[in-house]
Amino acid sequence: MAQHNEIGKIGEELAVAHLCQQGWKILATNWRFKRAEIDIIAMDGNTLVFVEVKTRSTIYFGTPEQFVNAKKKLFLAKAASAYMEEIGHDWEIRFDIISVLLPRGKEQEIKHFKDAFFPGLL
Repeated sequence: MAQHNEIGKIGEELAVAHLCQQGWKILATNWRFKRAEIDIIAMDGNTLVFVEVKTRSTIYFGTPEQFVNAKKKLFLAKAASAYMEEIGHDWEIRFDIISVLLPRGKEQEIKHFKDAFFPGLL
């Protein structure tokens, strides 16, 4: 496995652990719809949350959350719509981003951006 894939997998595992510590219920990880993938689908109370996890080992090129671009948000929105249709969900939803920084020799940093974007406002 390529190093960037390993870093991404570690970041997603840390994000799941972070959400579980917050009392969230994880419904799915790495859920796919066509070319889109939702890293984490979870319940935060009564809210269905679609979480994009971005992990980097350095901020040299920007913070992890800066790599969630408009195209990625569109793919997430389409996949979220498919997921909601599949489970018959018609109540509150939210899109979050979890940024994971794994610098070598330093402590990891996890930032959770709740309600990071809404597809209708792209």
